[in-house]
Amino acid sequence: MEDQKVYRASTTAPVNIAVVKYWGKRDPTLNLPTNSSLSITLSQSDLRTHTTASCSASFPITDTLILNGSPQDISTPRPRACLHALRALRATLEDADPALPPLSTFPLRIVSVNNFPTAAGLASSAAGFAALVRAVADLYELPHSATELSLIARQGSGSACRSLLGGYVAWDKGSRDDGTDSVARVVAPRAHWPDMRALILVASAEKKGVSSTTGMQTTVKTSSLFKTRAQVVVPQRMKEMEKAIIERDFETFGKTTMAESNSFHATCLDTEPPIFYLNDISRAAIRVVEGINKMAGKVIAAYTFDAGPNAVIYYLEEHDMQVAGLIKAFLSTEGWQPQQKSDDFWWEGVSGGNSADTHFRSVQKEFVTLQEGVSRVIQTRVGEGPISVDDHLIDEKGEPNSA
Repeated sequence: MEDQKVYRASTTAPVNIAVVKYWGKRDPTLNLPTNSSLSITLSQSDLRTHTTASCSASFPITDTLILNGSPQDISTPRPRACLHALRALRATLEDADPALPPLSTFPLRIVSVNNFPTAAGLASSAAGFAALVRAVADLYELPHSATELSLIARQGSGSACRSLLGGYVAWDKGSRDDGTDSVARVVAPRAHWPDMRALILVASAEKKGVSSTTGMQTTVKTSSLFKTRAQVVVPQRMKEMEKAIIERDFETFGKTTMAESNSFHATCLDTEPPIFYLNDISRAAIRVVEGINKMAGKVIAAYTFDAGPNAVIYYLEEHDMQVAGLIKAFLSTEGWQPQQKSDDFWWEGVSGGNSADTHFRSVQKEFVTLQEGVSRVIQTRVGEGPISVDDHLIDEKGEPNSA
């Protein structure tokens, strides 16, 4: 009798936010980048994709995917490429051991849930494809490392390869035409610099007007700044950023992070037609971070923006009150952690009081803009890579759980 068992595996995967940006493809089919990139994996306590992959001979013949309760087209090139590669690896194991159940031949049923807005500049595709690849790899009991699996996740979403690893992660652009050297690697584990924090100001939960894929391909074709950025600017910043992380040098980390974000968005503006991912709320967040650093007399906070208006502000735990505490004092919106205190008087003790107060007053207007435009905040920190879990989104009969 044919095997009717429903096989299941579940994982959660993290969001990563780049501090050296990936923008541009040298091979769109294989998702090979024009430049290397580097990101921080964020804690799954705050931002994650939860995915269950299941397969059974009893399932209908086609693979299916449900994301946040809505059926998705899984026959498009990106998910199809990932599933084809994972099936090929499983088939190799089955050929070597005929006693293994032929899972590679069974239809897949996948259910995935994000605990954050999809396609709003919060790296949802990175977490989503990382979770899909890791869950199916666990379902197929593949022995391959996260770096090896990053070759597959990259084909779904370029930055997904970085979400397969925790801590501080680089994605090397590689030079081979087949992309076998374009993989993710750990620059430093979370434990190396565990006090890195991130405050996300959600300026919009709406799906962005220009997708990352469309935007970067248009930039490659039309931007006069793009070639210099990819060939000169980014390689130098990769060296600076890796050194800063290894040495736990926040001053260099912060300066490089902000300069890199500005360079990325300048290239977007140099695209024809120009791409506007930032808005007035984004620009207000930039001014507030600049004000905080001026008040402190050094770089203690660093902003960065992916392809969307949401500000990600990195800072160290020791500066929690000067950064998150100050912002909370003027931005009492949803999302603050219960233990987060607010402090709107800390500047009186730095930079001689009066000088700091002058800097604060210079950004009061920006705080008003943030109050009006930020819908919620997300407080998080550097975190680990995907985690296998027993909490399945598909029941033993192969049906999506109603919860």
